[in-house]
Amino acid sequence: MPSSSRRSVLRTWIARCAALAALLAPAVHAEVILVTSADSNVDTLSREEAEQLYLGRRSSLADGRPLLLLDLPPGPVRDQFYRLLTGKNPSQIRAYWSRMVFTGRALPPRESVSVEDARRLLLENPGTVGYLPDTFASDPSLHILLHLE
Repeated sequence: MPSSSRRSVLRTWIARCAALAALLAPAVHAEVILVTSADSNVDTLSREEAEQLYLGRRSSLADGRPLLLLDLPPGPVRDQFYRLLTGKNPSQIRAYWSRMVFTGRALPPRESVSVEDARRLLLENPGTVGYLPDTFASDPSLHILLHLE
């Protein structure tokens, strides 16, 4: 096969792979919101506090009130949340939590079964904090603590 023909085939193959990757990649440039129940006694949460809580560096608010943290199941919203909050990708987060659990320093947030399950748990347990896609931003039963984009 002549080299110009090989280059043409290679360019076509690369273009097709790029197009396929663009189609398969989740459109996850949306905002993620950190929320609690509207009935919760948690009024505010800074980005730094949220990062410390979700990385197990602390387990309560500055005033000592304990919190239950919720994680969504593995997927694009969870990946986006950790990327925006901590700058870590999914494999870095898994490795981080493996180390924290192995050394006994902390346990990861409680994992919900789905987004709907997370919302239900947030409403049933007012001392709970979790993150949801920004499509829940207009839900009057939730109180937004932090917008991540």
